[in-house]
Order: sequence, then C-alpha cells, then structure tokens
Amino acid sequence: MVNLLVGHKGTGKTKTMIDLANSRAERSDGHVVFVNKNQRLMYDLIHEIRVVCMDDYDEITNSDEYIGFLYGIISSDHDIDAIFIDSILKHADVGKEDIPEFLARLKVISDQHDIDFTVSLSADLDELAGEVQDFNLIPHDGC
Repeated sequence: MVNLLVGHKGTGKTKTMIDLANSRAERSDGHVVFVNKNQRLMYDLIHEIRVVCMDDYDEITNSDEYIGFLYGIISSDHDIDAIFIDSILKHADVGKEDIPEFLARLKVISDQHDIDFTVSLSADLDELAGEVQDFNLIPHDGC
C-alpha cells in the first residue's frame, strides 16, 4: 500500500509521519525505515527505526536512481514492512512532474515485497488530485 500525506509546508506532515513511524515500529514484527533529507529527525524516532539520511547520498540525483536506492535498502533487509519517505520533493531532484510515475513505481514495489510506503510531499492536493486517486490519503492537522 502507498499512503500519502499531502499539504503545504508547515501543515504538520512531518509530525504526523514521525507519529505514524513510531507507532508502526512499536507494533510491527518487521523493520521500519524512515528516509529523511537530513539527520534532524533522528532523535524524534524510536531507536528501532532505521533512519536513512539522503544528504549522505548526494550521488542520487533523479527518481530512477532513488527507486534503485530503495531496491537496495529492501534487498539488504527482507524483514522491512514499512518505509516512510518524508518530503520527497526535497530528495534527489524529484519534482512534482515526477510524482505520478514515482508513486506508481512505489506501488509496484509495495505489491512485490509486501511493504507499506508512506510518503509526504509539500503540494496543493488540487494540483495532484487526478494523479493520487489510487493512493491512500492520510489526514493530518493541516489537511
């Protein structure tokens, strides 16, 4: 399953992501991964969560490389059952125009490997309405 948190900057998406990731890790028999732009959130997440800082991987410059990177994470740990990607538009030069294909590819990975993805992106839901209909929209404080 691919879950989306969509809203403008400052609407509480990251706090919601942290709460969802911590809750998932506490009740999960598998592993949880949280992908973030930098180390800023590391101490807000419980220690069972694997935090991946994209600033450490400057060589990942587009959505194809990002998808390959996710496959690498998954192939190194077959017990992952959830991956949280905070603020995808700040990673690897992924732009709004890349989001429909990126989400479709995440859905394929999710179906293949039985992994739930939760992705936040700073955008206007109206801009994405036709492109996100197949995904689960998660409400949050700013939505």
